[in-house]
Amino acid sequence: MVASLSIPSEGNARGSIACVGLGMTLGSHLTPLARSHIEQADVVFAGVSDAVVEKWLQRMHGDVRSLQPYYGEGKPRSDTYQEWVDLMMAEVRAGKKVCGVFYGHPGVFAWSPHKVIEVARAEGYQAHMEPGISAEDCLYADLGIDPGSHGCQHFEVNQFVLCKRQVDPTAHLVLWQVAMLGIPSVSRSDAPAAYRQLLVDRLSRDYPLEHQVTIYRAATLPVERPRIRKVALRDLPTTPMTPEETVVLPPAKAVERDEDFIRQVEALDKIYKAPVPA
Repeated sequence: MVASLSIPSEGNARGSIACVGLGMTLGSHLTPLARSHIEQADVVFAGVSDAVVEKWLQRMHGDVRSLQPYYGEGKPRSDTYQEWVDLMMAEVRAGKKVCGVFYGHPGVFAWSPHKVIEVARAEGYQAHMEPGISAEDCLYADLGIDPGSHGCQHFEVNQFVLCKRQVDPTAHLVLWQVAMLGIPSVSRSDAPAAYRQLLVDRLSRDYPLEHQVTIYRAATLPVERPRIRKVALRDLPTTPMTPEETVVLPPAKAVERDEDFIRQVEALDKIYKAPVPA
């Protein structure tokens, strides 16, 4: 149930919310500003799924409350995420300085941080999002991809399959949470092969079945290495995956020059680059 709207009075106007990112690799990615928000908060909500990470947070703050128990077998994730917002806002409305802590960047593939900030600002409370190093940032570094060289498209896999999205096979294609295809809750951790076959069928419109794709997972502990596997597109349905893994398709075609546009640019060059009369 969504909490009722309340407008802050003078007595509770000091309530605030800051959503911060831990980065991907424990400890080494936490920025000084994010740490400051955590340490100075009255209460910290942890949207992280690792008990080790929670214990690490508890060394920085005495009141760390896990959001993980609000997941449930067969329960839609959307219901859980709304509950997270309600929990954080209840403390904000009570006049507390609240910090929500999330993996990576708190605004990347994270609905609750955006929503709680939207609700808090609408009710007149101070709200802030502090960026962090995301899985996308790690992906570029670990796979040696410069998004400026060929371009890069990013889609959440369910949105990609269920919506009519345009694909450019001359650019990199990054598909997030492929293991969660067709899964509305946390009752399963990997989509059955039949679901992922639908994804391959969709991708085969633009990519050959022998096209090599990369399955990637960023390192989350300083002693870990990123997990990088390469498989043919046709084998994606039967390749075991975890929700943290991302599928990357490199370009399948070369970029074509737009000769008509090039001629227009050259015509403008003649005007704007002509010698200035003495």
